[in-house]
Amino acid sequence: MVSNQNVIKNIQDNYSRLSKGQKIIAEYMINQYDKAAFMTAANLGRNLNISESTVVRFANALGYSGYKELQRELQELIRNKLTTVQRLNLSEDYSKNEHSIAKVMEKDVENLRKTLSEVDFEKFYNAVEMTLKAKNIYIMGLRSSSFLSGYMAFYMNFIFDNIKLVQPGANDIFEQLTKATKEDIIICLTYPRYSKRTLEALYYTKGKGCRIVSFTDSLISPASDKSDITIIARSDMLSFVDSLVAPMSLINAFIIALGSEKKEDITPYFEELEQVWKKYSIYDENSL
Repeated sequence: MVSNQNVIKNIQDNYSRLSKGQKIIAEYMINQYDKAAFMTAANLGRNLNISESTVVRFANALGYSGYKELQRELQELIRNKLTTVQRLNLSEDYSKNEHSIAKVMEKDVENLRKTLSEVDFEKFYNAVEMTLKAKNIYIMGLRSSSFLSGYMAFYMNFIFDNIKLVQPGANDIFEQLTKATKEDIIICLTYPRYSKRTLEALYYTKGKGCRIVSFTDSLISPASDKSDITIIARSDMLSFVDSLVAPMSLINAFIIALGSEKKEDITPYFEELEQVWKKYSIYDENSL
């Protein structure tokens, strides 16, 4: 597997040793990478009048295990650069496909499988330990990621007394982060298209000495180089929305891991909460 570097630079660095047919592919990818990223090996070959096997050998010549790995690197390179309109135009017309629901859900399942196979368990549990030791826990996710941060903060408030959800509002996010110190942790959730304000906030808190854990979609995410620990969850979905199923699942695992460590502390709290919920009829106890 190729190390995380710009795939275009990788093509340029290896150009001189490619075969004639492979150079045609290289030139097309350098100049039309936004189109090539969403072509299958067969489609790319037909478009360039080159065999599918030549396309596969091209990927191997660059150090990739196969064309799909090269394609994934191209997609990660451009995903944050595509406008909503471009992403919509590149997506399939699901409305006219009788299997549209299955396709969307199968993509979610694929993201879950990839996330599980790629998760770095050592980093994951280091992030758990870092969170447990923090004086204050700031949870930040803007734009579409705000749903993830709100969900995480809701459940972590049951476990900790020091949760601070950073969100747009009357106070600018920088004002909400002003009191953060090196004893605190910033848990950042950011997925394409990455919010510029989120990245600026990470740069700001890194300068204050805060520890940073980022939940994002790849190691080439702009949040990665600003974080002490990066936790990857796939969010691939070729449409104007991203799949947040795998990130949500990994967040669930993170919350459960934290709850397991704090089980003795939070059990009396939940027992009291159950009494409150019952007394004030918070939940419908009659439904089965």
